Amino acid sequence: MIGHAVELLRAGKLVAFPTETVYGLGADATNADAVAGIFRAKGRPATNPLIVHISSIDVAKRYAEWSDAATKLAEMFWPGPLTLVLPKRSAIADITTANGPTVGIRIPAHPLALELLRAFDGPVAAPSANRSNHVSPTTARHVRDELSHAVDLILDGGPCTVGIESTVLDLASDAPRILRPGHITAEQIAAVLGSRVLGHKPTENAGAALRSPGQLPVHYAPLTPAFRFDPNERGQIDLTDTAVIELTLDPESYARNFYARLRLLDTQSLRAIYIELPPDTPGWRAVRDRVLRATKPLSGNLLQE
Repeated sequence: MIGHAVELLRAGKLVAFPTETVYGLGADATNADAVAGIFRAKGRPATNPLIVHISSIDVAKRYAEWSDAATKLAEMFWPGPLTLVLPKRSAIADITTANGPTVGIRIPAHPLALELLRAFDGPVAAPSANRSNHVSPTTARHVRDELSHAVDLILDGGPCTVGIESTVLDLASDAPRILRPGHITAEQIAAVLGSRVLGHKPTENAGAALRSPGQLPVHYAPLTPAFRFDPNERGQIDLTDTAVIELTLDPESYARNFYARLRLLDTQSLRAIYIELPPDTPGWRAVRDRVLRATKPLSGNLLQE
């Protein structure tokens, strides 16, 4: 199966594969026509760049300009859910990076993904394998349900263990900055670098070219109307034909199951989904970011009584 997947990638086709975060929709990142197929399949705006997946630091250095900070972070967190944004080398097709000068790159921590990437021995551009702005897939079934018509092969590696997209860290600016929060926190990164890491700043201009994925103001959203609430607003919710997602004590388990739960609720013809907004603390920050992008505030919600 891996051999067939490599043949397809080299022929400019699309292969969906598992990572520890979510399932990716992969194409050869050096092949502009192949990468264009990702944008078509997802209905993704051309201003939203793709993350590139590679199998080793040595391979990463072929496609991105390296730095001491990148070495420290890669040695600590790779394979793992950390994407480093670095100046790109010319071999990466411009469409992959939304014609920008930088590329987001990482080594995923999933045995099937690593087997594929080692056999391919090159960069695979792979955003989440779903329609743009919809809930990311965390099982092969999610990919089949949504994109089977557009994917040449789906590699099934079971449910994703992290369940939300990687942390994206910009190392190509004056100071390291989180562009998208994820499982690896700014505090963990700062401890490795021995310097301050700037926090995530939401993008306000949705039409502008982005430096990394995961910056659009509306993203990761279910088809069912979804609204966020603070704990003190719980009593304002009309529970008729709705579902309520409340916090658990364990942010990692919550994150692992969050997208799968949203997809399941999307099949139940609900009037609305209400999601408790997580606190702005390191352990919850990544999930909070996804909830903010996937929902509207409860205030002014016409579906409540």
